[in-house]
Amino acid sequence: MAPAPVPAPDRSSVPSSVPSSRRGTLRALSVAVVAGLVGVVATGVGVAVAVPRLLATGPSWVAVAGLVVLAGGLAFLATAVVGFWRATWRWWRLALAPLLVLGLVGGYAVATGVLAAVPAPTPLAATTPTFPVPLAEVGVPTEDGVRLSAWWAPPRNGRVVVVLHGSGENRSAALPQAAVVARAGYGVLLLDARGHGRSEGRGMGFGWYGDQDVAGALDFVAAQPGVRGDPVALLGLSMGGEEAVGAAVSDGRVRAVVAEGATHRTAVDKARWLPTGTAGTLQRGIDRLTYGLADLVSPASPPPPLQDAVARAQGTSFLLVAAGSRPDETNAAEVLRRAAPDRVRVWTVPGAGHTGGLRAQPEQWEQTVLAFLDTALDR
Repeated sequence: MAPAPVPAPDRSSVPSSVPSSRRGTLRALSVAVVAGLVGVVATGVGVAVAVPRLLATGPSWVAVAGLVVLAGGLAFLATAVVGFWRATWRWWRLALAPLLVLGLVGGYAVATGVLAAVPAPTPLAATTPTFPVPLAEVGVPTEDGVRLSAWWAPPRNGRVVVVLHGSGENRSAALPQAAVVARAGYGVLLLDARGHGRSEGRGMGFGWYGDQDVAGALDFVAAQPGVRGDPVALLGLSMGGEEAVGAAVSDGRVRAVVAEGATHRTAVDKARWLPTGTAGTLQRGIDRLTYGLADLVSPASPPPPLQDAVARAQGTSFLLVAAGSRPDETNAAEVLRRAAPDRVRVWTVPGAGHTGGLRAQPEQWEQTVLAFLDTALDR
């Protein structure tokens, strides 16, 4: 009698271990990628919000909130690293190192953009500093309703220089430069940018409110007794220098600009003097992310590039002071000079650090700046 046939197994009921394993791996990698992206953004935001405030003013509810976000971001990053390690094997795990570097770069870009859009307070000392001439505390209104704070010293020669400080600082940081022009008889208005020092409003670390702030300062100066005519000079350091360059095209009262350490306030500015090659391409990508995020978070709008402002400010002369120890500053200044070579002078101060020309070469700085101002304001 023939044996009964053995029925074939029902393969539809047998799970396929290989595809299931692959699906599990892809799912785990997807979770790690999402956790990594969230971790990078949260860590960058937490660092930008918490660290500068703790250093500037000590513990506050905003700083504590930043620390909570930072802790959450680090937890997400740890989850991403562990998840990636478990989901991969052998040589694939070597990709973790470049991914961590990429995350570090992304976190830096996020932190820089957020810090510019939501800068930390920069408290001003309660006492008025020692100065060659008496300083008065004044309020400077702007057209958009923000009240700025400033020190005012009337001119003895009829001319005025509005002095603008750098990012993350207040007007006291520019006192040494203001003292030089005050001793020469110029009136000085030492202005706190909005959101800095004692000024009202929301700050912007890239100086995107510079046009409004400078316009308010010029209106204030024009209403003061002893001021001879409209032509006014702007003297700015770092962010203040970039604000001064930009404001020259929006207000015809600006006859002269001294900008020290001015390099960029938009991604386009940097792109015009960054080197070519891999490093320059990578930096341009970081800048697009940084400034794009700042534009997203801040209510301020990105201003025109500095080179365009120089070209359009046809009634203004510029003295661009660059630090000898910072080649990027000279490169940026040369880009601006090419926009109007007949109206732009570049002076690279040997041995100077960022905005340190007066410290490095005090006599030469005084002679160069005062000669420039005398010529530009009297022509």
